[in-house]
Amino acid sequence: MSTPDNSFTYALHNVTCLLRKHFDRRAIRFSLTRAQWRALKSIRRREGLSQSELAELLEMEPIAVGRVLDRLVAADFVERRADPNDRRRWRLHLTARAHEVTDDMEVLASELRQEALVGVGQADFEAFERVLERIRSNLLAIDGNTESSES
Repeated sequence: MSTPDNSFTYALHNVTCLLRKHFDRRAIRFSLTRAQWRALKSIRRREGLSQSELAELLEMEPIAVGRVLDRLVAADFVERRADPNDRRRWRLHLTARAHEVTDDMEVLASELRQEALVGVGQADFEAFERVLERIRSNLLAIDGNTESSES
């Protein structure tokens, strides 16, 4: 394949920024920062993960994640529970309040995805997903990383 124009990376970045901007506008009613809602979503996906695991998932420094978690705990969105196997480690769990908010956020995100994909055919979207996965695999292979497609 000939090398595509490098502007595809800018287009991908711009689309990502626009999706974030529109989500942020709609999510303002939840009174959560982007870091907070990203943390909630990550905890929802992997209930019981540790603070260091969350920091790695969010690509943030552990101290910064600790501050985000402190605010989420104070707002009754997250509980820190002792790890039964390591008393120095805390496991993160969502509260009932957080589950309600993340359910609403999932609906909001689904509506935004539907709006963003207006006019995009199923076959085109499936091809787009395959291309993104191939690019992701190629980038992971550069470092010898065989991480699963969980993210």
